[in-house]
Amino acid sequence: MITTIDNYDLSSRNTFAMKVKCGAFMEYTKADDIPFLLSTIRKDVEKFHIGAGSNLLFTRDFPGVVLHSAIKGFEIICKNPQEVIVRVGSGETMDDFIRWACDRELWGIENLSGIPGEVGASAVQNVGAYGTEACDAIVAVHAFDEVEREFVTFSKEDCRYAYRDSIFKKSDAKKRYIIHAVDYALTPLHSPNLSYPALKKAFEGKDVDSLSPNDIRAAVIATRDSKLPNPAVTPSAGSFFKNPVISEEHFKEICEKEGSDTAVPHYKVDSGYKIPAAWLIDKCGWKGYKEGNVAVWHLQPLVIVNPDRQALPEEVIGLEKKIIQSVNDRFNITLTPEVEHI
Repeated sequence: MITTIDNYDLSSRNTFAMKVKCGAFMEYTKADDIPFLLSTIRKDVEKFHIGAGSNLLFTRDFPGVVLHSAIKGFEIICKNPQEVIVRVGSGETMDDFIRWACDRELWGIENLSGIPGEVGASAVQNVGAYGTEACDAIVAVHAFDEVEREFVTFSKEDCRYAYRDSIFKKSDAKKRYIIHAVDYALTPLHSPNLSYPALKKAFEGKDVDSLSPNDIRAAVIATRDSKLPNPAVTPSAGSFFKNPVISEEHFKEICEKEGSDTAVPHYKVDSGYKIPAAWLIDKCGWKGYKEGNVAVWHLQPLVIVNPDRQALPEEVIGLEKKIIQSVNDRFNITLTPEVEHI
């Protein structure tokens, strides 16, 4: 089934609550709708596909067609004592899928609990939190190729996953593939991931062997709620900036300025040191800052919010630029937005 609405108000379709419109909004409920739907759109009309709109900043009205998958469903396509592979419709809410898995004592994605967004977008963005990324469990992505006009399947390796990145974000593929389902590999084997410090602390002194996926899920959600705003209450696009990776030499320079390496939170990665963007922004004094209709969340400086639902896109962009400039001035680090600007 395909639903089309012209001159559509996108305010409820982006978690930043930007008051923008699109020329037309088209939603479909099954994969077979996709080729027919595309055949109805003129080639000179720009298209953009959204999920839950949780990682987007619409910078103005979108004159073309916004597409949205409403494909639902969970299907177990392979099951053995070590692994359960589940095919999930791209329009399913990611957290609903996680709840479904946790209720069935299946491990692998519980650390992603509470992340807003849909399953299709999780495969594009490679969402991550609390020591887990979507690509840790993804085994295949099913899509429609607009160029070859055929359905295709990508293996995990084909997707070329990296930190908040995938082949689906590259310029040559971004507007070519429409994802309609994602295969996730979960396990019934007890395997809690407590690598993230806050989770490890939450279960100190407890019998780790007795933990269930729902125990981890509850701890993750409690941790998120203690730091991040609920976008349904306080509109935002979640974490606005990516955590930058800098060279060892650059890291040492910052440590010298800050007094010691223990004063600078960091994670060693292959290409250098990953520094939390939230720490950099906080050190520049932005936590709780408010300007016009936009603000920096008072509990997590990585999040820009639209507290009264009155912010204009240019206000968000203006604050974004000021934060980037201040971090660059102090640390010689240029932050990169995680939020996609449309």
